[in-house]
Amino acid sequence: MAKKEFNVERFFQALGDNTRLRLLNLVGEQEICVCYLVEILGQSQPKISRHLAYLRRAGIVAARREGKWMHYRIAMPPDIGAAQVLRQTLAWMREDRKMQADRARLSKACSSPKKFAALKGAPAPMPVGSSGGCEARA
Repeated sequence: MAKKEFNVERFFQALGDNTRLRLLNLVGEQEICVCYLVEILGQSQPKISRHLAYLRRAGIVAARREGKWMHYRIAMPPDIGAAQVLRQTLAWMREDRKMQADRARLSKACSSPKKFAALKGAPAPMPVGSSGGCEARA
């Protein structure tokens, strides 16, 4: 099987949408269930899933199914320049007030998932690297 060539145009198009940037901001350094993303962004599950599929095709996120739950995490692109752009974009978003507000809502959902009907029984976000996840937010 031939290795798929990295599509730089698709990569930049994926970063050119506010909803997809907000999703990347929330995923950060953790693996997170779609249900948390739907709850925090207040958008429909099909819409969030379409954006996540776009990010997956662009090579920016990876997905894993566990029972009925879909989990997503950041996947660094194989292209060194694209990986650098993605790291810089994620760092910039950590400093943006609107993105910080999204993360604060995620932190609230992590600390009190029972207050959110859509999160009933949902697995908590788990750190991929050294930080992130609900445990680090509480």
